[in-house]
Amino acid sequence: MSTAPILSWHAHVYYDPAHSRSTAEALRQRIGERFVVQLGRWHDVPVGPHSAAMYQVAFAPELFASFVPWLMLHRDGLDVLVHPNTLAPRDDHLRHALWLGDKRALKQEVLPLRIAAADESPIVPNTTPTVEA
Repeated sequence: MSTAPILSWHAHVYYDPAHSRSTAEALRQRIGERFVVQLGRWHDVPVGPHSAAMYQVAFAPELFASFVPWLMLHRDGLDVLVHPNTLAPRDDHLRHALWLGDKRALKQEVLPLRIAAADESPIVPNTTPTVEA
């Protein structure tokens, strides 16, 4: 059993650029209006371990209890991977993750087993909530 602390969380919001990007854009806007998070770049093509277009939402552990339930109810049919960051990327994405919607294939071979604490990117919130969640 792991005793590693959860340093932060990521939610990867998957979409189809040709069919559901507008839904992903609307969800992204609603997230930014309600939560102090770091909204990542749009990736209209698969990157890293991800097999579909997506953007990432990075958030602090104390936000999990309010953000993830909200995301469950407001994802509008989009598939979302939620995983902890414990310095063990492969386990975080493949063993410790939860899926909202359908589970998507991930390229496990590109995920390192461990990373150094210095390699974990700090969360730099880039949202200013104006609406109560």
